[in-house]
Amino acid sequence: MTDSAFRALQVDKTGQGVSLGIREMTVEELPEGELLVKVAYSGVNFKDGLASMPESKTVRSYPMVLGIDLSGTVVSSADPRYKEGDEILVTGYALGTGHFGGYSELARVPADWAVPVPEGLTPKDVMALGTAGFTAALSIQRLEDNGLRPGQGPVLVTGATGGVGTAAVSMLAGLGYEVAASTGKSSEHAYLRGLGASEVLPREALAAEDGKPLRREQWSAAVDPVGGASLPYVLGTVRYGGSVALSGLTGGGAFPATVYPFILRGVNLLGIDSVYCPEGLRRKLWERLAGDLKPRSLGDMIQREITLEEVPAALGDILAGRMRGRVVVRL
Repeated sequence: MTDSAFRALQVDKTGQGVSLGIREMTVEELPEGELLVKVAYSGVNFKDGLASMPESKTVRSYPMVLGIDLSGTVVSSADPRYKEGDEILVTGYALGTGHFGGYSELARVPADWAVPVPEGLTPKDVMALGTAGFTAALSIQRLEDNGLRPGQGPVLVTGATGGVGTAAVSMLAGLGYEVAASTGKSSEHAYLRGLGASEVLPREALAAEDGKPLRREQWSAAVDPVGGASLPYVLGTVRYGGSVALSGLTGGGAFPATVYPFILRGVNLLGIDSVYCPEGLRRKLWERLAGDLKPRSLGDMIQREITLEEVPAALGDILAGRMRGRVVVRL
């Protein structure tokens, strides 16, 4: 490997579908951007898994270096806000979908996408959080903006063993909220209680096969990265004036709904988009992630640390629902 060459995990279209593999690249092949970054860590997200699929609608152009998160050190900067040696992180925007991403030893990114690694967190810490942790933080911020406070009753977290779910359980518990965690994995109840959940529900408990639009009020709010068929049950069990922060579709992109939770109980359905979150709010949330939102068990959220060669298998695991917490990629 030459001084200007580096390794990256790239997906490309072929006549048979897509190919996914590590290839050697040069700096000249990187897209435009003010910051050249030596990548230290990335993470494995559900969106990364979707981007690796043959029928993916996530990737905008091919070939593409995957990885929607990265952290690392600035090698060179054409922007006065950053200098060589600065530690930065990038999540969201077009990273790993329309702009070469974090599964790469070097990356070039727009300076407007970068956030300084906040004091109190390391480059590995911020990727233990990554898009999943940032999405959980944004969900909690939006719920609090709509009136949620500790002591109002339990907050439900669906998909609680996933990246967003584990982060949300730990953050909410650390803030003093009573947390009810839902999971389809019976073997993970002790793990969720260790993160701070006071109650663990099986996924089946959120089924609403009889189609009732309203049920007994249970939750002061909900963090829902699942969507799909369980969302009507969640909406129908949130207390009067409560909110549901919806950020994902691991349970499917469509759901049956009625107007009743909204017009009879004043329930709010809050859409959570972490990809294009405005810069000011983005920086505020990363400061909170280094402060009051920092999970007490941040290290425990990392299921394992893997190399670039192990990423394809990990993408298969996350798509199949075999992953708990966060998998961090060490570049």
